[in-house]
Amino acid sequence: MNFRNKHRWSIILTYCIGWTLAFIFLSIVRGIGATEDGAFDLTFNESLLYSFMIGPFFGAISGFAQIYIFERIYKRASARKLLFIRVLLSLAFIFILIIASYLIIPLSFNVEISFLEFIIDEGSFPIYFYVFCVDVFMGALSQINLMLGGNNLWKILRGRFYIPHEENRIFMFLDLQSSTEYAERLGHIEYSMLIRDCFNDLGVVIENEAEIYQYVGDEAILTWKLRDGLRNQNCINAFFNFKKQLLKKEAYYKEKYNVVPFFKAGLNDGVVVATEVGKYKKEIAYHGDTINTAARIQGKCNEFQQELLLSESLKNKLNPTGIEFELLGNIQLRGKRADVHIYTAFK
Repeated sequence: MNFRNKHRWSIILTYCIGWTLAFIFLSIVRGIGATEDGAFDLTFNESLLYSFMIGPFFGAISGFAQIYIFERIYKRASARKLLFIRVLLSLAFIFILIIASYLIIPLSFNVEISFLEFIIDEGSFPIYFYVFCVDVFMGALSQINLMLGGNNLWKILRGRFYIPHEENRIFMFLDLQSSTEYAERLGHIEYSMLIRDCFNDLGVVIENEAEIYQYVGDEAILTWKLRDGLRNQNCINAFFNFKKQLLKKEAYYKEKYNVVPFFKAGLNDGVVVATEVGKYKKEIAYHGDTINTAARIQGKCNEFQQELLLSESLKNKLNPTGIEFELLGNIQLRGKRADVHIYTAFK
């Protein structure tokens, strides 16, 4: 199973757990010994049983819907259209819940009731409202998780970044070439749309287990835990997969912007400090000379007329199978006392 499919199944599993916990919470809030105003009065144990039956089912539906929105609709829809689609999906979700409940609960209670009576039952409307609110809440959490990247939301909630700690990581700095020329020719709005399209296409690096750390203007910073970046040469293949994706959409970029975007990259590995920063705007930040060196290596791409440069430290950790390395020389990087051995890599 490739990493993209693993990511999809991770989303579905998260939604299954989330919806199961949401229904369990509803059962607890109803309380032991509470009575319903509607036609069906479930005991706490019965309500708990239905939570475990219905939760994973609706979690899977909600997870698939979230994946579909993100992969098929999110990039093309306006904010208003996206909100409208979310509301429609929430209503459809509630309708599916009604149908499933109608097939299960009346049979369990041996009660004859029409579908319409079941829908408008006095005890049903609070549940509809609860399900709608949970769906909105989980959608919002999903967006926050996307903004933080990876599984960082869960790590923040666990306090993983509250105290600074060291990590071995690989960093890649990606920079759009001829960006000043593009900005002058296209104007601010079209240039911004070009950057947005490029960074949308950068999503292919998820297949190489990359985490997108930051977007800075026309530059993107990718990072990997050391073992993830070295596995299957992910840190190198991510660059070539991104390049391949841009070339595959060459006709699109030429037609819309009359350019074919091209990025150059610099890579380095080493120890960094990971921590949570900011009081009114939280962000996960990495500090250390490893990042500064990666940025300065990327800055040498034009000087050496190469699209990809990496440090000797990282090169020595990589498996050379399928990739060729060439030593370009020892260079003095600003702020570094010792010379740095720089290599290029190509397939």
